[in-house]
Parts: sequence; C-alpha cells; structure tokens
Amino acid sequence: MLAPDPRPLTGEPVSLDLLNTRWMSDGGRQDLLTGLEGLRIWLAGNGLDRRFPADAASLEHVLLAREALAAAVDDPGGAAGSERVNAVLDHGRIRATLTPEGPGEEAEFEHPSWGAAWTAARDYLELLRTAPDRIRGCAHEACILHFFDTSRNGTRRWCSMAACGNRAKASRHYAKTREA
Repeated sequence: MLAPDPRPLTGEPVSLDLLNTRWMSDGGRQDLLTGLEGLRIWLAGNGLDRRFPADAASLEHVLLAREALAAAVDDPGGAAGSERVNAVLDHGRIRATLTPEGPGEEAEFEHPSWGAAWTAARDYLELLRTAPDRIRGCAHEACILHFFDTSRNGTRRWCSMAACGNRAKASRHYAKTREA
C-alpha cells in the first residue's frame, strides 16, 4: 500500500502536478521524487501507475521532464525551455488510429520508461494550446507551486487560498498593525 501523498497541492494537470513534486514547508524545500516510492505516489495520483513502470529509468526520465517543464514555465517562449521539453517529446509520438467509435489517437514511446515523462510534456503543450495565460505560479513569495487557473474570471493568485492566500492576508494585516 502506498503512503499518502504529502504535497500541499495535488490535482493540477499532470504537467503542473509534476512541477509540484517540489514544494516549500516549514522544514524547507521538499521533493517527492527522491526515490521510487515518491515516483509511485506521483504516478498513482495522476492515474499513470497502471500504464507506466515505477523504476529507476522512469524516475530519471520524469526528473528530466520536470526540469524541462520548470525551464519552460519560468521563461515562457524561451529557447532553452522549449529545447528541453522537445528533447523529452522526442521519445514518444501520437499515432492516428481508427477505432470502432471513430478516429482516435494512441501514444507510442521509444521505451515504456519514457511514458510518464512524455505524457507530462505533452500535457504542457495542451495547456499552452488551451490557455497559456492561465498557467500560473503562486503569488506568495515563499511558494514555488504552480496551478492552472480555472476560475471564471481568470484572477486566481494563490495555489491555495487556505494556505498561501491566508498567509499573505495575515502578513498584510500584521504590517498594518505595526504601522499604527
């Protein structure tokens, strides 16, 4: 049985959820992907555990994808991030198919160990096609989490209003009371 996912934010699209395998806590910077158990937790949390192996090669490829996505998100449109994401995408492709339900697509990978990494990189492309301006980093200065803003008006600022949003409000309130 898997340990519970310790991360403060889960459920984001798979590309951003991969970025969120690193987070800040009172104990400093945390990283879910320091070993195979963390990879198993991440794969299961994204419904990828039945499709892709949780082995050393997969962990290496997922870590490469995480670094590539971080570079792309930190510098949208930058050549370095694009090249790194493309290097991950080079290990898979979409094959057109015809199914009994009609036209379809099937992902194929150079090796199964590239599957989860490629899936995360491909998901990032879908987010860019859908609404690139909705890919956000949390506005709290001490937070390194990312989210896809699905709010109606597109003004979400925090990874979590209960955590980072309240911390920011409390900081502003404390600053005002000190000035008075």
